[in-house]
Parts: sequence; C-alpha cells; structure tokens
Amino acid sequence: MSIDYAGFRRELETFARSACLPEIRAVVAAGQKITKREYQTWQQILHARGWGAPSWPLDVGGTGWDIRQRLIFEEVMAENDCPPLYHHGLGHIGPVIIRFGTPEQKARFLPGILDGSDWWCQGYSEPGSGSDLASLSTSARRDGDEWVVNGQKIWTSHAHEANMIYMLVRTSKEAKKQEGISLLLVPMDSKGVTVRPIHTIDGWHHLNEVFFDEVRVRADNLIGEVGKGWTCAKFLLERERLPPANVARLELMRRQVTQLVAQAAGHAVGRRDFGGLHHKLLLCEADVKGARVMMAQATDDLIHQRPLGVQPSVIKMTCADVAQRLTTIALDAVGPDAAHRFLAQAGDDVPDATWIQNYMFTRARTIAGGTSEVQRNVVANELLGA
Repeated sequence: MSIDYAGFRRELETFARSACLPEIRAVVAAGQKITKREYQTWQQILHARGWGAPSWPLDVGGTGWDIRQRLIFEEVMAENDCPPLYHHGLGHIGPVIIRFGTPEQKARFLPGILDGSDWWCQGYSEPGSGSDLASLSTSARRDGDEWVVNGQKIWTSHAHEANMIYMLVRTSKEAKKQEGISLLLVPMDSKGVTVRPIHTIDGWHHLNEVFFDEVRVRADNLIGEVGKGWTCAKFLLERERLPPANVARLELMRRQVTQLVAQAAGHAVGRRDFGGLHHKLLLCEADVKGARVMMAQATDDLIHQRPLGVQPSVIKMTCADVAQRLTTIALDAVGPDAAHRFLAQAGDDVPDATWIQNYMFTRARTIAGGTSEVQRNVVANELLGA
C-alpha cells in the first residue's frame, strides 16, 4: 500500500501546532537548553498520540513508520519548534534492547522509555580510555545471581537526573579487549553509585562523573551475550551517526541564528557592519541544503537496502561543522554586548547570553557519535580501501 507522504506531513503539522505546549515551543524557539521537564512532557504527549517511538517497530510500541516518514516527522517537529526526542532512551538503548534483548527484558525496559517515566544516561567514556573505548577498565564480576560493578565513567550527560544507566563493563581480561566487554543496565539508585557534577564553561550542568563501588546488579540486566557488548556498542554508534534529527535541527538552528543576526543588525544600525555575518549565513544555508540532500540520498539507500558506506560519517561531519559555524556567527552577533554579562553572572536568564552558552555547548556536543577526527579517519580508510 502506497503512503500519502504529503497527507502525512499535513497531519503532523496540525498535531505539532495544537499539541505541543506554547511554553515548550518558546524554549525551543529561543534556542534555550531543553530540560528534562520539556523532554518528558513532550514524550508523554507523543506517547498518548501513539507516536512515542517513531523509529521503533509496531510490535514493541513503535509507529512502524518507514525511514521517509521518520525524516518527515523530524522535519515537521523542528519547523514547528517542538523538542527533539530524548535520544538516550528512544534512539540509543531502546533499539539495542529491541535488537539484542530477551522478551522479558523488552517487557521490563521498553514501556518506561516509551512513556517517558524512565530517564537514561550512557556510561561509555572513562578517564583513562580516551577515544579508544575498547580500553575501558570498569569491571563487572559475576557473583551468583548478580554482577558486581567497580570503576568510573566520565562525561556522563544527564547522570544527575537519570534513574537508569546503560554501560559497557569489562567482564573478562583474558580475551581480546573488544571481546571481554559486556553491556549492563544499572539502576542509578543502586547502593555504591555516586554522581559528581562536572562544571563546564557553558554554565549548564549536563556532564558528570559516575563512580561504582561494589554495585550489585541483577544478572538478567545484562543485554546480549556475556563478552559480546562490543557488538551492541557498534550497533548503537552506527544508529547514532545517522539520525534524521541532526539535519532537521540544523535548519532550525539556521533560522534562529538568522533571526538573531537580523535583530542585532537592527540594533546596531550605523555603528557596525553585519555584511560579513550575512555572507557567512548564506554559506551555512547552502551547506544545510547540501546536508538535506545527503540525508535524502541516505534515506533512499536505507529504503532500498543499499549499503550506506561513508554517508553517516560525512553527514555527521557536515552537521557538526555547520552547527559550530552557526553558533560562532551567533556569538559574533551578540558577543560584544552580552559577553561581559554572561561571564559576570553565568547562568542568569539573559537572552543574548543564551547564544554564548549555545556556542560552548554546541562545540562540545558535536563529539556525540564520534569526533570529527574519528569520522575523517573512517572516510579516509574507506577511500583508501583500508
């Protein structure tokens, strides 16, 4: 049966305008940090409509939409200033549980992701492992019907407000380092879990250190086979590098920055020339359109089951580069007037200062799914046949 994509888009537009609360849309439209409150409220609204998991199959509570419908969904939601879906549950661990979890694990963990009642964080990075994730040392040893976890994770986004963490742990030191890793789901209120904030220059608290001291976790919280967590990790990272939301949100950011520059230029008539920033915005607009073309091609390849090759890495690099350039333009537009206020009173509700925070936050968050250096290596190796 053919899908009426134009009608589907109209249905989404009507829903977005009527269902997303004005106070939530205002936060998104202003480029402010989206908090757990906005994420969860929007997730509950989507879940009530049956749209809580656009990328999941029907049999586990998803929409069963094809990749083109999911792309349209992301575009329409971004165009109407609706929040993105919270990625750790819906985009990361949810699909991993669907792919590698047991029926019992799916029944236990998926409903809380769908209705927004569970809030997940990711325990991958460690202080000593750097970009070599397979060198992680946080351990889990089997003790009867439990795993006992010891170690530390770092740069853990949202750990201070999460109630669950999905984490890679070393369950064996005898095999190759990739083969001795397992994926474990750990309740954050477990005895022995300690969360310490990492205060960053952007003024927003989103990063943390998480310590595990003899933390006991039920044995059936391990996803997939023991020692095969690297397979789950690769599955997750491949999905993380090609989310339709990256491109859709890039266009939203471009519109926000264009409006910001126009306002700043209006306030500085006769005092400052904004021609250079307008030129940079035009270049960004061209690159956003290019990213949308690449995403459309990748979407078509997915639909027809053609190999994606290096497309995810190229799209990831393009989106990261344009996002950084856009926030740099925003900083250049508001910086002279707002920088001293932000530095003097970090975290205050100063509209212009929001973009200084966005500048710092965006440059940091583009590491998600692998740094640009990692992506360039992937592309280079592919081109060289390595």
